[in-house]
Amino acid sequence: MRDQRGDGSPPHGNLPLEPDVFVGRAAELAGLVRALDAARLVTVTGAGGVGKSRLAARAAARCAPRDGAWRVDLAPLRDAEFVDYAVVEALGLTDHTTRLPRETLLAHLAERELLLVLDGVEHLVDACGALVSALLGRVPGLRVLAVGRRPLGVAGERLTPLAPLSLEEAVELLSVRAAQRGLGCPDAADTEADGTLREICRRLDGVPLAIELAAGRLDALSPGQLLRRLDDRFRLLTGGDRTAPHRHRTLRTAIGWSHELCTPGERLLWARLSVFAGSFDLEAAEYVCSGDGLPADEVLDVVCALLAQSVLAREETPAGVRYRMLGTVRAYGADWLEATGDAARLRRRHRDWYVGLATWCELEWFSPRQREVAARVEAELPNLRGALEHCLAEPDEAHLGQYLAGALWFHWVGCGRLSEGRHWLEQAVRLDTAGPSDEQSRLKALWVLGYVAILQGDTVPALAALRECREEAERSGNQTAVAYAEHRTGCLALVTDDMPRAETLLRSALRRYRRIGELNTNVLMGQVELAMTRAFQGDLPEAVRLCEDVRQVCEDHGERWARGYALYVLAYAAWSEGDAVRARELLTDCLAGAHRFRDQLGSVLAVELLALVTVAEGDAAEAAVLQGVAGRMWPSVGLPLFGSAYYNAPHELCEATAREQLGDERYEEHVRHGALLGRTEAVTRALRRPGAAALPAPRGPGRPATAGAHSAKPAASPTRRGGETAG
Repeated sequence: MRDQRGDGSPPHGNLPLEPDVFVGRAAELAGLVRALDAARLVTVTGAGGVGKSRLAARAAARCAPRDGAWRVDLAPLRDAEFVDYAVVEALGLTDHTTRLPRETLLAHLAERELLLVLDGVEHLVDACGALVSALLGRVPGLRVLAVGRRPLGVAGERLTPLAPLSLEEAVELLSVRAAQRGLGCPDAADTEADGTLREICRRLDGVPLAIELAAGRLDALSPGQLLRRLDDRFRLLTGGDRTAPHRHRTLRTAIGWSHELCTPGERLLWARLSVFAGSFDLEAAEYVCSGDGLPADEVLDVVCALLAQSVLAREETPAGVRYRMLGTVRAYGADWLEATGDAARLRRRHRDWYVGLATWCELEWFSPRQREVAARVEAELPNLRGALEHCLAEPDEAHLGQYLAGALWFHWVGCGRLSEGRHWLEQAVRLDTAGPSDEQSRLKALWVLGYVAILQGDTVPALAALRECREEAERSGNQTAVAYAEHRTGCLALVTDDMPRAETLLRSALRRYRRIGELNTNVLMGQVELAMTRAFQGDLPEAVRLCEDVRQVCEDHGERWARGYALYVLAYAAWSEGDAVRARELLTDCLAGAHRFRDQLGSVLAVELLALVTVAEGDAAEAAVLQGVAGRMWPSVGLPLFGSAYYNAPHELCEATAREQLGDERYEEHVRHGALLGRTEAVTRALRRPGAAALPAPRGPGRPATAGAHSAKPAASPTRRGGETAG
């Protein structure tokens, strides 16, 4: 990641780029940096809108340690159970195993020096406090910067209360924001104009959010008009909780004042938009928020008006243009929505939109828009979680929760979300539903749950879910669910080394798919898995034929994810036949695609085989580094190489060859180096083409030059059951 902040901070981390000029706060910034130098846990506290998040991000950028500063936005979270997941997500980790996310965090952070910025902790204080205590107690290189209206109450916590801006800084902020809108700053000699700005800032108590909202009105009002309107409404809107601190009432007054200046349509949309968690796009806003006084074709104009008034913020994302509300502004809108009595209807519309979105995304996963779908679901995850929570909490909507959890299978499996997917799927299948359509949703949730558990290496729950799915599907005559249950049971046999059973089940499932006319990514994966069984049993031509067919179908349909697994099998076959050049070409393509999808399983399988190709090319040291990379990745995937003797044979061959060429001490040194590489750095290194000095690939599949090549083929690896050779 390049240093895009321009302030000399380390290029590691995910701190957001500052959207505009940072004004004032020099003393507070210096004090916060000193606090971070002196304490492992620092919490910035203060009223909503006082500028805590921006100051924290600025300080974090200045003093990020070796492994960077990483911000976790907790504001969209509603459920304390997802705090650990949010941190895992912010750190860019994927974990396919049954480990709890906290265990994943502890394993990842163990040897790192890192600053974790937890932004928006006030509504999740207990969960955040417990997490921070656990991490600080076991990760010596970790520091935490928390941001919220309340302290965490954790031992060793150092508080940094943040007050509003000084009058001079507040005036500077208002002037700068006015200049950014092309309105110009008042002449320093114009004492009347300067006095007006000062009075506005005094009335707003120097609260940055209030000043930003006021600046949003300077498009339509002169400073004098703004002051007069503010003065009128200040007395009108200071009601409410008289015991609250004055700054809190000032902020609510400023937001309320901005709300009062909105047109009825703008106020209505403001309230309705509060139903979204995190960011949202225009199409979602038009569907969810239109009707009953706000036609869909007017939503865009009202969104533009709210953007101009700083009620909404616009952001560019890989999923396109999206909009976001600050938490304080959203909370104000949510209060109004509840007061209108329309909140339940809006939540249902929100649910309907995201159930529909998941349906569309599942269909489009098997299309040229697959990467677009991956980015879209990633951006919409807070809203999809909200829809899942709503469905699973309402007895009459349990079937929709099961449908939604099952429809997102491609995200759980293909984009590094197995742990979260299992959380939702297990909740969903425990619920009772009634009716044929409801049963179909539950059957799908069951086979997806089995699929997820297989990839996590949790075979007993996987088999239980798949058996239940098949039995219920056969009882009800649901041939589609029977096919999927049989397919995934075959997949389970594959990773547990029962090749004859795996082949039988997978061939039967593929025949069922053909009979019912099913063709999608899952069907193609079934064919890839069948090819793997043939390769492991020594039938490389059949494995190649099956995967070349998958590759062609993927090219025809624009499918990229299943294509990557077909390339892996083709690379395995190429290496087995002594063509290391071809194997590297295929694996490079496979790994690049898996990394883009955040598919940890596809990535680590490709790295394992690349290590063997690399040692075949004559670079034993680099092969050992890649084995270290893979070793670091496997704990977040599951049992290394599934505990399979077949999948493990290339690994063992690579290790034996590299140890023989390097010696044990140098081999272990290179493995340790690989284990220290971050995910992106590791993948970049693995994708690097071999140097000109690399030796030609031997005809055998990676044996040292003194060894017989033919006897080392992975098809001759011992099976787990009898230790006999296969093929």
